[in-house]
Parts: sequence; C-alpha cells; structure tokens
Amino acid sequence: MISLLASLPSPDSGSISFGPLRLNAYGALIALGVVVATWLTGRRFEAKGVGTRDDASSIAIWGVPAGVVGGRLYHVVTDWQKFSDDPVKILQVWKGGLGVWGGIALGVVVGLIVARRRGIPIGAALTCVAPGLAIAQAIGRWGNWFNQELFGRPTSLPWALEVSARTAERAGYDPGTTFHPTFLYESIACALLGAVLLWWDRTRPMRPGRLFAAYVMGYTSFRFFIEGLRVDEAKEAGGLRLNQWTSIAVFAATAVALLATRNRQQVEPAPTEAR
Repeated sequence: MISLLASLPSPDSGSISFGPLRLNAYGALIALGVVVATWLTGRRFEAKGVGTRDDASSIAIWGVPAGVVGGRLYHVVTDWQKFSDDPVKILQVWKGGLGVWGGIALGVVVGLIVARRRGIPIGAALTCVAPGLAIAQAIGRWGNWFNQELFGRPTSLPWALEVSARTAERAGYDPGTTFHPTFLYESIACALLGAVLLWWDRTRPMRPGRLFAAYVMGYTSFRFFIEGLRVDEAKEAGGLRLNQWTSIAVFAATAVALLATRNRQQVEPAPTEAR
C-alpha cells in the first residue's frame, strides 16, 4: 500500500486498447467528455422544458468541431514557435495542444447560434450547458496524463507524477524526478465545479445565463493557481504566464458583465414561445 502511494505513474503508451481496437487516448477522452456533456445538456434541456436531447446532439455536432478548431488555433497562435518549422504539426491534434480558452469561446458561440436557430433561448442554453462543460473538461484532462504533458513543478508528495526519463530530460530535469500532476488537480477541480453548478441550479436557480458566468468565474479562479505550478514552456509577462493573465482578464470581464446586468429584466421569450 505504501508503494502505491509513493507516486502516480504515467501510462507507457498514449493509446487505449479494447481487444484488437487501439484508440488514441487523448482523442478518446475528449470524445468521452463530449458524449457525457451532450447527454447531460440534453437531460437539462428536457427538465427545464426548453429543448430535447436531439437539440443537444444537433448543437454538439456543430459546436464540438468549432471548439476543437478554436482550441487548436489558440494553442498554435500562443505557441507558434513549436509549429513555425513544420506547419504540418498544426494538424496533429491527437498529440495534444488544445487551448481551452479558444475552444470554449468558438465552441460556445457556434453552439449558441445553432441553439437559437432551434428556438432555444440563449440564456437557457448557457445555463443548461455550463455543468456539462465543466465535467467534460474533467474527463478530457486525463488525456494530458496519457501524453505525459502539462505537469507541474517537481515535488515528492505521495501523489507526485512519474514521467519517462525522456520526458523529464526534455523538460530540463533529471530522470526519476517526480512532478505535481496538474492535470489531476484541474480534473478534480472541474468535476467539483460541475457538481456545485448542478446543486446550485437545483437549489438556488438564477436568471438564465448567469450559471454560465459562475462556471467561467469558477474555472478561471482555480486555473490561475494551477497554471502557476506548470513548468511547460509558455509566454510570460510580469512574472505570470499567459494563461494566468487570460484567467484574470476573463474573470474580470465576467464579473463586470454580471454587475452591469444585475438589475436587467429577463427579455428572452419564454421557452414555449421560443419553440
């Protein structure tokens, strides 16, 4: 038992096998997160009387690819030095490299366009999708474990992450060094956030759309601190990494938007009228 708690080993391979079927783990986990989020969003559509599971699936068909494109674009733009010598790498999404900021931004925008065309009020759509997004992120983060990427500073804590000698050396550390499993921290935080949002919406429902703001502010809060643990190469300014500055900016913008609309009356049509 003691040896099991000595550290958290990384998988030897970045793939998952089901008998003769072999899947890329990073892509498979993202796909699983999408399936769970779509199912949960559909259930919430029906519970609130604003849509159906078919609506959720239709939104996902357009929103998910848009999210992948947005996430990849954000990663490529902010880490262009990794792709400038070989632009073909831009297409190798299965090797990791999706920026959550770009993915959420473009995926949500496209998803809301589809939702509106299907008669679902934007505020209601945002409220219904928020918990599912957090849970999808919790599942998808395990893809970083399989890829041995985005880990934190060295640590000897019982849950420290083991990586291969090559991965450690590539990060500038001696073989055998163990690290903070930041993927695990973020996965747990996202799962808890999703559970809190579900509980909050059930016990203290807010005006349409404001639950999504709670998701954004919750995610950016813990992402700021988790990002500060990471040792992968990133642009920095003022002692903070780019994603920390992004967390601050997104949190502040969301807080301002909430304050600016705190006394605004709901202007969206009722679900029955919209549909």
